[in-house]
Amino acid sequence: MLSQAWILIMATIYATQMCLIVESLSDAHKIKSFPGQPHVSFQQFAGYITIDEKEKRALFYYFVEAETHPTSKPLVLWLNGGPGCSSLGVGAFSEHGPFKPRGDVLLKNYYSWNQEANMLYLESPAGVGFSYSANKSFYALVNDKITAQDNLVFLKHWFDKFPEYKNRDFFITGESYAGHYVPQLAHLIIQSKVKFNLKGIAIGNPLLEFNTDFNGRAEYLWSHGLISDATFEALTYVCNYSQIVRQIPTGSLTPVCSGVSDQVSREIGDFIDGYDVTLDVCLSSLDSQSKILNQLKDSEKVDVCVQEETFKYLNRKDVQKALNGQLVGVTNWTFCSA
Repeated sequence: MLSQAWILIMATIYATQMCLIVESLSDAHKIKSFPGQPHVSFQQFAGYITIDEKEKRALFYYFVEAETHPTSKPLVLWLNGGPGCSSLGVGAFSEHGPFKPRGDVLLKNYYSWNQEANMLYLESPAGVGFSYSANKSFYALVNDKITAQDNLVFLKHWFDKFPEYKNRDFFITGESYAGHYVPQLAHLIIQSKVKFNLKGIAIGNPLLEFNTDFNGRAEYLWSHGLISDATFEALTYVCNYSQIVRQIPTGSLTPVCSGVSDQVSREIGDFIDGYDVTLDVCLSSLDSQSKILNQLKDSEKVDVCVQEETFKYLNRKDVQKALNGQLVGVTNWTFCSA
């Protein structure tokens, strides 16, 4: 009969072995440092989670721990919209991740969400960013339902790799078409009765319903003096924005809607930011923007060229290597995929 002391020793050895296995799983995806990155104390991870072995479908993630006290901070999943746009390039490197690219280096983002949370950025569905499917026919078949199912499988496998976060307060967040992704994933989690500690969801600038959301754009552009009265009438009664947005992805844009769309584009021009009409746009041919940025404190800067900088940065071979590049199935990274 085993003594209590011997049982305690064996239990300790087993627990230690399990900890080493868990550490090795997550350490394989640990990022040592990005090229040009400032020194930070928090840990970063990136890599693939295979969600379908048979079809060889894998989703790419970037995970950054909270700057301080990560063990007491919640876990937040971020999903960008599009549909088809990258949470790595948009959410993490252009919006609220810990760094923003500027030339050859990364600058600290003073408004990073990882000041308050452990941030998990997921490129979803397969075909977005570095995420991929070896079976290319998947790209023509994917829909919201499949996306939610794949995201749930991803989370199950990710929590196996990072079990210390399984009981952490968990929030799902996103923007734009994530107005579909976020609530549908949350609903599936609740339906599936998986043991995630889901506490809530948040959606910003969400696409919820095509007719209401898109058709408001005509009045917005007209009220800001960006289109004429006649074009506003055409965009309201001849072919509205929701028709144009539905037809373009399927290649079925009618001549009437094409004419209205072209007229809107001509009147707005190339120098208006569609997300903030009062903001400058990136003019890579001019260095005036760089001079203005250099005169401001880092915390005051609004870099309107951040997406252009991010595109260049994430397509660098040394950056892809830092992102565990030997695993990357896609080397020509893009912000959004059709």
